[in-house]
Amino acid sequence: MKTENTNTSVISIKGLKKSFDENHVLRDFSVELAEGENLVVLGKSGSGKSVLIKCIIGLMKPDEGNIEVFGENVMTLSHDELDEMRVKVGFLFQSNALYDSMTIRENLEFPLRRHWDKNTQGNINDLVMEALSNVGLESTVDKMPSELSGGMQKRIALARTLILKPKIILYDEPTTGLDPITGKEICHLIVDMQKKYNTSSIIISHDINCVKITANRIVMLIDGLCYATGTFEELSNSKDEKIQQFFD
Repeated sequence: MKTENTNTSVISIKGLKKSFDENHVLRDFSVELAEGENLVVLGKSGSGKSVLIKCIIGLMKPDEGNIEVFGENVMTLSHDELDEMRVKVGFLFQSNALYDSMTIRENLEFPLRRHWDKNTQGNINDLVMEALSNVGLESTVDKMPSELSGGMQKRIALARTLILKPKIILYDEPTTGLDPITGKEICHLIVDMQKKYNTSSIIISHDINCVKITANRIVMLIDGLCYATGTFEELSNSKDEKIQQFFD
């Protein structure tokens, strides 16, 4: 797919290091996310992809390095400032993280009630239905998560992520646990939302089909480093064995 981003950086990561005892997960990782870009971080399981995401949103503190989101240093933000930043950064959990005891409507209302005190009930209803319309599931509004398939739950999780209109979305393995056809549908939905809202996204994945559909640019996370970066076509044609193993 064609890159449709500007040169404006919305996330800047420089020299990130994170170790757990002798396990050096991130050694000196640096990358920039441009405005309107879908950036896929491709790496093996256990390579540090999820650690990277947690560092970006301040859930984990790196040992060294610098992370800036919208020009603000994440490591220096107070608890309240981190909460304010996270409203602008949507996060799609690998597990979906829907509340089992809440209806779909209540799941989508939850972030609105938490962050948007000025919304009237009418506004909340409109936003819930708009979010469900985005993922093609308006009819599920009064159902429970347990009544939905895995793919539908993933769509609802994406709707909840989008409901606050975040400028950045972080996707953690968005196709995990889905069959190939449903996974492909989710990937196309990610691209559709990028185009509709001009979101900037970091997509953590080792699903090569997901990477091919969603990526404007790919970063290879190998040995804790930004080992290589490029388009799907550029990297899939690489003669480097460490890169080629992902495309064989």
